[in-house]
Amino acid sequence: MSTTGLELQGISRQIGPRTLLQELSLHVPAGECLALLGPSGCGKTTLLRLVAGLDPLSSGRIVLQGRDISRLDPGRRRVGMVFQSYALYPHLSVEGNLALGLQVRRVPRPEQQQRIDTVLELLQLTALRQRLPAQLSGGQRQRVALARALLRQPDVVLLDEPMSNLDAQLRDTLRPELRRLLCGAQHPVLYVTHDQQEALGIADRIAVLRDGQLQQLGSGRELYDNPRNVFVAEFLGRPAINWLQAEPGLQLGLRPEHLHCTPEGGLEARVLNREWLGTQQLFWLDTARGPLRMLKAADWHPPERLQLHWRRQDELWFDATSGERQASG
Repeated sequence: MSTTGLELQGISRQIGPRTLLQELSLHVPAGECLALLGPSGCGKTTLLRLVAGLDPLSSGRIVLQGRDISRLDPGRRRVGMVFQSYALYPHLSVEGNLALGLQVRRVPRPEQQQRIDTVLELLQLTALRQRLPAQLSGGQRQRVALARALLRQPDVVLLDEPMSNLDAQLRDTLRPELRRLLCGAQHPVLYVTHDQQEALGIADRIAVLRDGQLQQLGSGRELYDNPRNVFVAEFLGRPAINWLQAEPGLQLGLRPEHLHCTPEGGLEARVLNREWLGTQQLFWLDTARGPLRMLKAADWHPPERLQLHWRRQDELWFDATSGERQASG
């Protein structure tokens, strides 16, 4: 492995009989944003807390920029962390919130001002420097929290559900902005989220976790097109993947956008319902091989009947017992 960036070498976290994280290994190079994606309780936040030093390792090593930080106190790890709650001091201005950490670390005053000015400009907060947190929007408070993390000049930035408190429209607005900021980083970034759209829109790679174990690691496109198992196939994709009754021992997955209509000779389907999504409609269908969802720019109505087909290269086959991906049906 490279000595740059962040290396997690077989790290585990166990409390009594309960295993929160099990022998997980990852390498996040400098300049990369890696999203940790998975349902509640899968180990995402536990992993961040281990890197930050807030929880002790049960086994394994954490190496940051070639330095073993596994047993270091949190204050000596050079970690910048953005929490789900912004944790800003309400009686301090934006500039005051940013300056406090520098004062605690006894950074000389001229250097404090220079670093604060730089990070305010980077995050487009200069005009807001004298405002109190209550005078800021949710997106602005989120940027202040990120600015505070960057002021530590960290070797790694950890973000724990930083946009979960924002409404959907604001999250959509901030995703490309946050992506721009994180892409320009000179350090590795770990981004925890349970929102797949957030992970796909912001991260360079995604690590899907389940029950403390790594299920698959790769780009969003790799995970979507070539899921390693049923869990990854179901977790990535909105609308969710379809499952068709197949030959014994196997199950067939098809993405809703991969279903098409044919004049004749296909799988007969009856339209049960439809949901308009703007440029396309999501159709709920009933077939002899089970219920299906199809995404199309069409205008069919219940109880219209259709003939469905799909390309063989779009089929995703899985072992019905283990859930692991198979080469073909």
